[in-house]
Amino acid sequence: MSTDEFVARAHTGSARHAARPLPRDPAATQAVLPLLVPPAKKGWRRAGIGLAPVTVVIDVTAVVTASLVLSLSGRSSVLLTVLVLALNGGGGHYRARIAPSLLDELPSLVGRGFVAGAVATSLRVFAGLPVHDALVYASIVFILLAVAGRAVAYPLMRIYRTSGGLGDPTLIVGCGKVGWKVADTLLEHPEYGLWPLGYVDDDPLLPAHDRRVPVIGGLGQLAGLLRRYRIRNVIVAFTTSRESEMVEALRTCDRMSCEIFFVPRLYELHGADPGTEVVGGLPLIRLSRASYRTLMWRSKRAFDLVLASLALVLVSPLMLLCALAVRLEGGPGVIFRQERVGLDGRRFEILKFRSLKPEPGEASCRWNIAGDARMGPVGRTMRKLSLDELPQLWNIIRGDMSLVGPRPERPVFVAEFSQQFPRYVARHRVPVGLTGWAQVHGLRGDTDIADRAAFDNYYIENWSMWTDLKIMLRTVGQVLRGQGR
Repeated sequence: MSTDEFVARAHTGSARHAARPLPRDPAATQAVLPLLVPPAKKGWRRAGIGLAPVTVVIDVTAVVTASLVLSLSGRSSVLLTVLVLALNGGGGHYRARIAPSLLDELPSLVGRGFVAGAVATSLRVFAGLPVHDALVYASIVFILLAVAGRAVAYPLMRIYRTSGGLGDPTLIVGCGKVGWKVADTLLEHPEYGLWPLGYVDDDPLLPAHDRRVPVIGGLGQLAGLLRRYRIRNVIVAFTTSRESEMVEALRTCDRMSCEIFFVPRLYELHGADPGTEVVGGLPLIRLSRASYRTLMWRSKRAFDLVLASLALVLVSPLMLLCALAVRLEGGPGVIFRQERVGLDGRRFEILKFRSLKPEPGEASCRWNIAGDARMGPVGRTMRKLSLDELPQLWNIIRGDMSLVGPRPERPVFVAEFSQQFPRYVARHRVPVGLTGWAQVHGLRGDTDIADRAAFDNYYIENWSMWTDLKIMLRTVGQVLRGQGR
């Protein structure tokens, strides 16, 4: 098939044509690619989206219908709706699915529906909320309607995906046997709603004549390809690249609006669970969405602002005493200002109470100042109790920092550590913090930088609001025990 013929068929919008092989000539496939996915133009057919909004509409409609059937009050209806959406959202019922299955979702859907009714009734009984006593019956009606709605919507979604468009543009990382299996399955089964745009691999193992889609770039180009072709899904198969290189490449995609799936190494032994997508017999594990792309992360800034403002008011008398003590000990000024590196490598000016007399020249580039002769009794006491950090509450209010996050470092050391430890720079994916996961595990002062980076990146990957609260409580305990430095 010629390049012109392939382009013409691809632009007809038929998924059946999309399943046909790409031109064998690598130059021809590279010429076809920009024509199929114009980077700067709108109108790309997103055949794979739409399921999540549909299920939300089904559940809201089911709750409203159940409320009308049982004559629930507006307050009871709103409460049941909120509980249903929260529980089903937390259970993953509203995320886009490659192969939605009502039977797979049924146990969780039924269980969460009953829990919503039980919780709403408990609030009425124990909290005295003026809500209707028929909420359990309403939850039963909701379950029946929600199941019926999905039983109709899922087959219609598969028909829609099969009959229209090319599906969501998808990249396959790894041009080998497993990558070929993924691409071939997606091309032959348009009901999955994914159209494989090409492979990403530095060392493709699959011969060129066996590729139905082209290799369009290397691992280091992954983030650029996602932006250029507005990729919605990435499927990671097996490559010859080192795991460290794979981790760094995938981390560059954290800020992008795409879903990342990977084929587990021992996929033949992998048991499917409700969160596993199965494509052509291959299990696909959905990579957890980066913490700072979640709805809960957006509340972190509001939490920081409220708590830092309150803390600044409460500790202001203590800060006045610290300022007075620093002044009486002698030396120029009370507040020490220093350039640090924050979110996305942006620089800002951190504030501290001065704990030692400044020294010009190379002394300002010292890594650890513990035991420095320029530090007086006031400075040692403040550092031991972490009182010198209190002015950073203003940094938090200004938005330079967060209450919890990786501790910020000076630009000279960031440049040095980034060269020595490849994963160090990944710490700057989130705002820096007044305290952090590494610090509450004793990694402060003259401790291993690789360990600090590992702890900070673990915190980023596993963030939750409860984690922040745990870190703050442990920090308070350390400060009260005089373990600030």
